[in-house]
Amino acid sequence: MSRYFRALALLLLVAACGGGNTSAPRNLNDACSILNQRPQFVRAFKATERRWGVPTHVIMAMLYQESKFISNARPPHRYALGVIPMGRASSAYGYSQALDGTWDDYRKARGRPGARRTDIGDAADFMGWYMNQTRERNGISLHDARRQYLAYHEGHTGYARGSYNQKAWLVRVAAEVGTRSDRYRTQLASCRRYRR
Repeated sequence: MSRYFRALALLLLVAACGGGNTSAPRNLNDACSILNQRPQFVRAFKATERRWGVPTHVIMAMLYQESKFISNARPPHRYALGVIPMGRASSAYGYSQALDGTWDDYRKARGRPGARRTDIGDAADFMGWYMNQTRERNGISLHDARRQYLAYHEGHTGYARGSYNQKAWLVRVAAEVGTRSDRYRTQLASCRRYRR
């Protein structure tokens, strides 16, 4: 085989292994379809369920809301006068849209300095870790996607103060997360890939 073809084969191999999936799965309303397209999600969600007790359907509903399952999701840029770039609204990044400071707290607490927000296993583990803190600090069940989402969005202290009560849009979005979680739970019960 010529050097050209060996170099091309190596390049294709590296390209296939690198990065992460930066596009959303098709049919985001079907949990089984998502898991069929992204088998690595099954391993990540089951590991989080075993380690943290957070049900897969809750994790999936929160990930849908935060990033639509896009590994490198970020908040949009802000512009002054419609044209002058002002940066992003926050440091949220990755599948879980974790903020820089919260992600650093997670990596330190879990002893995982190499954890990446663009890795579904790390992002799911982060969500399990965070939701367990929410349960301990705010008394929210790990099965309550609506209230877990409110605490995830507002932070533990903000949730305890009830800051979400002044945000009708957030209360509506949290209700949608709860509904999606219920839909995903029903779908997962008949999903062969997940039940294996």
